[in-house]
Amino acid sequence: MNPGTEEARLQAVLNTVVDGVILIDANGSVQMFNPACERLFGYAAAEVIGRNVKMLMPSPFHEAHDSYLDNYRQTGERKIIGIGREVVGRRRDGTTFPMDLSVGEANLGGSSVFVGIIHDLTDRKRTELALKDGAARLRAVVDTAVDGVILIDASGSVQMFNPACERLFGYATDEVIGRNVKMLMPSPFHEAHDTYLENYRRTGERKIIGIGREVVGQRKDGTTFPMDLSVGEATDNGQSIFVGIIHDLSDRKRTEEQLVQAQKMEAVGQLSGGIAHDFNNLLTVIVGNAELLSDTLKARPDLKKIADTVIAAAERGAELTRRLLAFGRRQTLRPVEVDCNKLVGGMQELLRRTLREDIDVRATLETGLWSIFADAAQLESAILNLALNAQDAMPGGGALTITTSNIPLDERYHSLHPEVPSGDYVMLAVTDDGEGMPPEVRERVFEPFFTTKEVGKGSGLGLSMVYGFVKQSNGHVTIYSEQGLGTTVRLYLPASSHQAAAGRDDDAPENADVPGGKGVILVAEDDPFVRSYAVASLESLGYEVLAAVDGHEALARLSEPIDIALLFTDVVMPGGINGWELADRAQKMRPGLKVLLTSGYAVETLASRGRLRPDMVVLNKPYRKAEMARRIRDILAV
Repeated sequence: MNPGTEEARLQAVLNTVVDGVILIDANGSVQMFNPACERLFGYAAAEVIGRNVKMLMPSPFHEAHDSYLDNYRQTGERKIIGIGREVVGRRRDGTTFPMDLSVGEANLGGSSVFVGIIHDLTDRKRTELALKDGAARLRAVVDTAVDGVILIDASGSVQMFNPACERLFGYATDEVIGRNVKMLMPSPFHEAHDTYLENYRRTGERKIIGIGREVVGQRKDGTTFPMDLSVGEATDNGQSIFVGIIHDLSDRKRTEEQLVQAQKMEAVGQLSGGIAHDFNNLLTVIVGNAELLSDTLKARPDLKKIADTVIAAAERGAELTRRLLAFGRRQTLRPVEVDCNKLVGGMQELLRRTLREDIDVRATLETGLWSIFADAAQLESAILNLALNAQDAMPGGGALTITTSNIPLDERYHSLHPEVPSGDYVMLAVTDDGEGMPPEVRERVFEPFFTTKEVGKGSGLGLSMVYGFVKQSNGHVTIYSEQGLGTTVRLYLPASSHQAAAGRDDDAPENADVPGGKGVILVAEDDPFVRSYAVASLESLGYEVLAAVDGHEALARLSEPIDIALLFTDVVMPGGINGWELADRAQKMRPGLKVLLTSGYAVETLASRGRLRPDMVVLNKPYRKAEMARRIRDILAV
């Protein structure tokens, strides 16, 4: 293993480790002060390096430090100052905080040095093992690394499996240690690993298997995920070992796919807009000449009828080009201040007259709704298009629900959808309880000319027009649909800034009224990004969190002897067990277990399908940390 590379890697991890790492010499002078220390004590490294470490200690720890150094100078006695010792640190502003301190003494170049690991106990106390030598220090760093670190021997047997690997693969360390690493690989990577080891045994050739190579990992539940793998080969006491660094690419892949989709839609939009303009020129000629013919053929009703048919067909073509222009974001908009509640209320009667009698039109409108700045006529057209599509999805009748609400989209949502700026939005959702869509249809519904209807019964431009109008209005559109469950299309349109600002207390802290709590919460969520966000948010609120990728893993967790206060589960999950089925089975296993469901579908859809019991609480996606915290507090308080 290249010493320089190893040192650089160790330094990189030390710079990102959560706990503070400090190095002092025998005189108490600080030699190293990592970024975590800067955050803990409030000092920049440059303000501390070269100064006595006592500046970070209040009394009596200040005096104890002097006594230790005096004793060392007089006797030369070498010992560990403290292993997992609870002491008090002093910040730059004079305030103090409890911390867990592990300090080891070692010899470096003939001189004594002291290596300290500092863990802030304000939120959670944790004992750190003493760092007696370089290997122990590296182990501490590896255990806190964000990326997976795995060590295998020449036979492929796993010798080390750090906590990040446990999170990535879903295995506990004791389930992997001693077993062949192939258990973490799907085909064809499984077979490629055998080929590499066989080549090594036969030729003894030493090489790097892959630096930044994209491969696929396999979790305990059989699902796979993309990962970046760097593997180096080295020797340990004459025996070959392989060290792998594993970085989960799931979030990056998701972002790349979204950007590719956005670029594709942008390119199609530009093409469609250009074609529409050309067609409009042609249609202008056709309509104009057909009208002249119609006027001159009044004495020949049979021929005039043909001319009128040409006019009608050309006008239908003009309507299609208008929709293409809408998708291409090249239509002329006339934005005004719009009250969406008033607009929806005024459309209800129109929708009841337009839709079939077996379609029940409902509205759930949020009071105090912010205004938006948009083209009211185009917004009405978009709602009508969504309503007509919903009607087609309910051939046997059903409920059409229009919902409005104020939705602040934060930086977390922006990281999930890079094309959507964070800010205040008014959300308008149209929900049906119809047949729903398979994934391959759901992914293409906004593309122009894509339709599942019979030839002649749909142009495939209705949803394209909606998409283009929302994007041209600087908004965002999402669609949730599952076969047998129905469909929800959500339009997010920017709120009028002055009104949204008036509805908020800008002086209030970001996390005001975000109640924390204690206890264990089991999170069941198949989306890795949403799962990681939920886990991190709950842990920051003080809860202990267990995570499961589907219903089967959640039930396995529930069978363990762990006191679980609440099950927080997505409604729609793969694997044969959905959220409400999981909730029913969980409460049979553990009577009295509290449950919070989360879904991208409207509550009305779940209720209309008979899938939602009156005692079930649903948190709609996308949700914010504060909203989740309050829902959990309310449920646990019952």
